Amino acid sequence: MVNCCGLVSEKNEPVPLKSISVQLQVKDHVVSVSSSLQYVNEEERPLEAVFVFPLPADAAVCHFSAKIGEQEIVAEVQDKQSARDQYDDAVSSGQQAFLLEESDESSDVFKLSVGCLSPGQNAVITIVYVMELSVQADHALRFCLPAVLNPRYTPAASAAGVPEVSSACVIPYTLSLSVDVRSSDRISRLESSCPLDPLVFLDSDHTHATVNLSAGHRFDKDVELLLYYENTHQPTAVMEAGAATAQPGSLMGDPVLMISLYPEFPADIMSSLASQGEFVFVVDRSGSMDCVMHHGKDAQMRIESARDTLLLLLKSLPMGCYFNIYGFGSHFESFFPQSVVYSEDTMKEALKRVKNMRADMGGTEILQPLKHIYSQPCYPDHPRQLFIFTDGEVWNTKEVLDLVKSHVYSHRCFSFGIGEGASTALITGMAREGSGHAQFITGTDRMQPKVMQSLRFALQPAVDSISVDWTVPEGVTVDMLSQPINTLFQGQRALIYAQLKGQSSGTTEGAVTLKYKLKDQPVTNQLQFTLKPKEDTGLTIHRLAARSVIRSLELQERAGGADTEAVRSRIVELSVQAGVSSVHTAFIGVNKDSKQTVKGPLQQRRVPVQGMFLQRSTMQCAPMRMCASSQRATTAMAAPMSSRSGTMAAPLMAFQSPMSHAFDSMSNRAIFQSADCSMIECDSASDQEPEPQADPLLQLVSLQKASGCWELNAALADVFGKTEDEVTKHRPAQVDGSVWATVLALIWLNACRSDDQVEWQFVAMKAASWIHSQKPDGLSQCVCDGNILLGCHVTKDVLGI
Repeated sequence: MVNCCGLVSEKNEPVPLKSISVQLQVKDHVVSVSSSLQYVNEEERPLEAVFVFPLPADAAVCHFSAKIGEQEIVAEVQDKQSARDQYDDAVSSGQQAFLLEESDESSDVFKLSVGCLSPGQNAVITIVYVMELSVQADHALRFCLPAVLNPRYTPAASAAGVPEVSSACVIPYTLSLSVDVRSSDRISRLESSCPLDPLVFLDSDHTHATVNLSAGHRFDKDVELLLYYENTHQPTAVMEAGAATAQPGSLMGDPVLMISLYPEFPADIMSSLASQGEFVFVVDRSGSMDCVMHHGKDAQMRIESARDTLLLLLKSLPMGCYFNIYGFGSHFESFFPQSVVYSEDTMKEALKRVKNMRADMGGTEILQPLKHIYSQPCYPDHPRQLFIFTDGEVWNTKEVLDLVKSHVYSHRCFSFGIGEGASTALITGMAREGSGHAQFITGTDRMQPKVMQSLRFALQPAVDSISVDWTVPEGVTVDMLSQPINTLFQGQRALIYAQLKGQSSGTTEGAVTLKYKLKDQPVTNQLQFTLKPKEDTGLTIHRLAARSVIRSLELQERAGGADTEAVRSRIVELSVQAGVSSVHTAFIGVNKDSKQTVKGPLQQRRVPVQGMFLQRSTMQCAPMRMCASSQRATTAMAAPMSSRSGTMAAPLMAFQSPMSHAFDSMSNRAIFQSADCSMIECDSASDQEPEPQADPLLQLVSLQKASGCWELNAALADVFGKTEDEVTKHRPAQVDGSVWATVLALIWLNACRSDDQVEWQFVAMKAASWIHSQKPDGLSQCVCDGNILLGCHVTKDVLGI
């Protein structure tokens, strides 16, 4: 995508975007999003407006139109270069033109160009896209309307990159949003990160409801919606008729089927989690990680939340596995030269270094640490599990995804997008290509429960020998449009798109069977479906299927080969046929019926997007602690600072990316622009000592040994609100101090922090296993005495001992 050259003027001349209106049409697990953007040229000259904005990475953009006065121009999909040429020709000749194109580097960034708006003229741009709603750990369906486009960090050696957007201290446009939900399942509730009007049910079955965003919302943060159905995990099949005007036999002309499956693994297999593996944790330590997680009270800094999460992860690992921790910015470092065996000594060493982790490593260059990790040999019988934590702002998303995909058979990748503005293309893409699972931590979400859910997935037995079989009537054939399923997790959705060809004169029923093996045990899940198409679906399923095929072809093209040109032609052909955007096409609309051409020199204006890194850091970071290594603010505002090598204190393993440019602060003080555009001077956060654990849960977890036990000491007693003498005095005579301490810890976790069980489940499992290995006498009496001491009522069975 070509970078725009114009900026909002220093005289603070009006920005033409005035309002955004969004309508969501939700049908079961799919949403159609219509966004209308109103532009007004308040200047005295003709104007070209450029708006670079984020969209969800998995969205299929399928409509683009502009309304000027009473005249509507509907854009069409064309080859991207042809569309650009047509736009340039139209604008240079004074015609009104509109261009919408996807970034060459990242599928979640789009650029909208509105050309030749006459003085005083009003234009309403409408963009429509469709997408699948992702399923969350609590079974909610999640939709996020991203407001934030963080600039992607671009190393100095590279001329490429995602275009930057100018930021404004006050975003001069507002957002209105309405939601219409229709479902075959009862709707339980709808929640949001932003204020909503009450949910209104339009039928007695509670399968149709509407809700609006409360009036006056400034589009200064992501709008997240969580939709709860009564039976989210119900397998479904939706059959959609082809377009009457499309060629029979083509993807748009034939019926398309969307299957949603939720594999349920046998309970006896799920009860035994793996005790082997190589766990590699990769943590973003760029300057943006020193910003707060959300706007609310007592919000943690992102890097602090990452440290707490690493504590939980390190305490939850099984004995005998391998692990390592990497930090990355404009360079990267690892705690150990290569993954080490998990033991009390290596765990202690890692925790010591975790406490000193800071957001002090410059820009965001994730490609080089991944290359280094993949170059390390894997350990036999210890499958590699990669956990990546980032606020997701990189310029070379597609290159990163291709690297992950090329190593899919040697590892699984679990990715976590932290904060608003995390690139959905990067986070979901790494998990998809690495056969893992993606999580987003936004708003007031806590990082720990989501990460521990992914750890549970990583410890699940690997699923192999996955196959999909179809049972359809004679005369009907099935063409799979989705990529082959290469990973399954307990309770997580598996989506399948298929094209049905031919006609059946008999039965109207079909079935799809999903087969796989778990620990060499065959498992089968089957779903029946009807061949009678749903009516009035607006080709939503076809467009999502086309998007799936296009993404697969784009991966194939980037992999190279003799038929690259043929693959590119197929992408353009399918994109034009389905009316869906791709990396090689763009939407172009030209007002050829305009009575007169626009005369006068053309001014270009950037429309600001909330969340340029400088804006976000100054609005969200705590006073006097505002992103001290603010390299991306530097990228947005000025030329890069001079390069310097990354020097790490031994024994950390330090690496300088060959392409990277160090944007770290050269001293311990830095200047920042505040939200009111004044200047603030602050001390570097890297000089501050880490605070002691304030959360009793984390305090308790930090005291656990790698083997799973606790020692009887004053620090443990303090968690229980007791003195060491009190705890020691109540110890039953027949058990030693460590058994007594470990039983007390389990009682406290179950009685006092039962709501946080997802966070401490592995800590408790290790503790229970350790107690079993000790074969202590008088365990029942020990539990009884522990309950009396702590004032609890927890049974031995609940403790798992």
